[in-house]
Amino acid sequence: MQKKTYEIMHKDKKTASIDETGHCTVYDEAFMPYSLYLEEAEDIDTLVNNITNFYYWCASRVLTLDRTYAKEILNSIGVQQAVTDRDRAKLALSYRCVSLTDVFWVKTADEEIGFHTVNLYENHLENTFMDISLRGRQYSVQNECLARDLSTNGCFPKAWQRSEKVFWLLKDGGGKAVERELLASRISRCFDVAQVLYEERFFDGEKVSVSENMTSLDCSIVSMEAFEIYAQNHDIKTLDYILRLDAHNYYMMNIVDYLVGNTDRHWGNWGVLVDNATNKPIHLHKLMDFNQAFHAYDQLDGANCQTVFGERLTQREAAVVAVQRIGLNQLRVLDETSFAALPQYYPMFLQRLALLKSIP
Repeated sequence: MQKKTYEIMHKDKKTASIDETGHCTVYDEAFMPYSLYLEEAEDIDTLVNNITNFYYWCASRVLTLDRTYAKEILNSIGVQQAVTDRDRAKLALSYRCVSLTDVFWVKTADEEIGFHTVNLYENHLENTFMDISLRGRQYSVQNECLARDLSTNGCFPKAWQRSEKVFWLLKDGGGKAVERELLASRISRCFDVAQVLYEERFFDGEKVSVSENMTSLDCSIVSMEAFEIYAQNHDIKTLDYILRLDAHNYYMMNIVDYLVGNTDRHWGNWGVLVDNATNKPIHLHKLMDFNQAFHAYDQLDGANCQTVFGERLTQREAAVVAVQRIGLNQLRVLDETSFAALPQYYPMFLQRLALLKSIP
């Protein structure tokens, strides 16, 4: 039986190929995905590593099973529960690993197909997907149309809605989670930091938060988790690189996360914005994902900061360091009326803000 060969594409550029035994060819290393490392060698260990890395990368482009309604989504497209990287990779490969985070995709070597026919920026999604992902409803839909949008990670219900050529991300998770995200967004706008703007909208009679997609045919995002894989394979000191690239927004991220009590700034929801013309980082991508804000918000220290490198700091300590480096950079004052839906958080917000303002 002939081995299937996959071609890893960046738009219409073939960057690498790999067969099912791990034999690969890298055609343009500069345009490889940041979290995918392949080596052209014939020893068994390298071949195993290659195919393992490839399946892991494909699997990262499909939803994780801890996401609400994940099973319902998989059932709706007639796919068994994907529990291994290889299972999830097969699911992603069924719709060519396309994503709304970047312009990479995968095709088989015998396919005559171009990026313009498969990418999500120029091809419509089925509106049915919104009902399944936000409400867990069961639908029988055409497999490919629904499966294409299973790449959004996270544990809260979410769905993409297309309006002309703009994609909007709708997020549910219950009234409190939505209100927390909206309040955190209002607070963030009072500070000089690049950020995704979250607004209120109603879907199926319930309040959701909505934000515009930050990627396009011109720009992609790479999570810090993925960038760290790239850094390790290219002898790059990640913190030094990030501070040279965009120290301002790195430090402002730690300030804002402290002020809003965001305990979910893991390495999957911050990272870099990449120029698709060069596949090189431009700066950190916009600050996003606040529906788990105002946790560990009953005292000044907050939780442990997840964005520091090689040391253990509380969110307060990380924010203090940030203010010492670049200042507070407050643009406007937020009054108590902004906390109308969640008034219990206003006193602690004022205490944390006063603490940062007191730093010489």
